Amino acid sequence: MKNLIQRAITGVLFVAVLVGAILYSAFSFMLLFMLISALAVWEFVCLVNKQENVQVNPFIAAGGGVLLFLAFFCYSVNLTDTSIFVPYLLILIYMFVSELYLKRSNPINNWAYSVMSQIYVALPFALLCVLAFMDMGNGESYDSITYNAILPLSVFIFNWSNDTGAYCTGMLFGRHRLFERISPKKSWEGSIGGGVISILVALAMAHFFPFLSAFQWTGFALVVVVFGTWGDLVESLLKRQLGIKDSGNILPGHGGMLDRFDSTLLAVPAVIVYLLLVKMYC
Repeated sequence: MKNLIQRAITGVLFVAVLVGAILYSAFSFMLLFMLISALAVWEFVCLVNKQENVQVNPFIAAGGGVLLFLAFFCYSVNLTDTSIFVPYLLILIYMFVSELYLKRSNPINNWAYSVMSQIYVALPFALLCVLAFMDMGNGESYDSITYNAILPLSVFIFNWSNDTGAYCTGMLFGRHRLFERISPKKSWEGSIGGGVISILVALAMAHFFPFLSAFQWTGFALVVVVFGTWGDLVESLLKRQLGIKDSGNILPGHGGMLDRFDSTLLAVPAVIVYLLLVKMYC
C-alpha cells in the first residue's frame, strides 16, 4: 500500500509538471525537456559505465544532449541558422578524438555507447522541437512560427492511454505473450486493448482539436501505439542485457527517466515521419 501511494503521488506530479510545462509556453517546454534530456542521457551513460571496459564521460554526453536540444529549438523558431549545430558537432568530434589520447582499454565500446547516448536518447528529445513547431494549422504564433503544444502532448497522451489500456486488458484477458523472451508480462490481448483505448482517445482529440481529421488522429494514435510498444521493448532488452530491473530511481516508485520515456524514444521520430506524410498527401 505504501508503494502504491508513492507511485500514485509521483505519477500525478509527473503528469502535472509535464502537461503544465508543455501547455504553458514554448519557453517552459524548452526548459523542461532540456533538463529531461540531460538527466536521461546522464542516466544512460551511468548504466553502461557499469559494464566491463566501458568508460563514457557523462558530463560530455549529457552536455551534448542539452546542446542538441537547444540547437533544434533555436533552429525551429528561426532564431538562428544551421550554424547553431556547430557546438554540438564539436562535441561529437571530441567523443571520437579524445579516445586517441585517453588510452583506455576498449575505445570501440566507448565510441559505440557515446554515439548511442546521442542517437537513442538525446535525438528523440530534440526531435520534440520539430514536432512542437510543426505547422498543422493550429497553435500560438511566434513571429510566423507556430508553437503547437498539442502535438508533443498528444504523443504522451496516447502513450499513457496505451499503457493504461494494455495493463487493464492484459490483467483481465492476457493469455498470449507478445514478446516473452524480452517482456514476459506483455500480451497480445493487452496490446490490442491499449490500441483500442488509444483510438477512442484519438476520436476525442479529433473533436476538440480538429486541425487533424478523425482519420488522421487515429493514424497518429496507432503510430504511437506501435512504435511506443517497440520503444518499451527496446528498453526492456537494454535492461536485460545490463542485468537491471529499473534504469534508475529518480522517480520514486516509477524508476528512472528511461523507464518513463522509453516509449517516447521511438514514437517521436515515427510520428514526425507520419505527420510529414500527412502534410504531403492529405
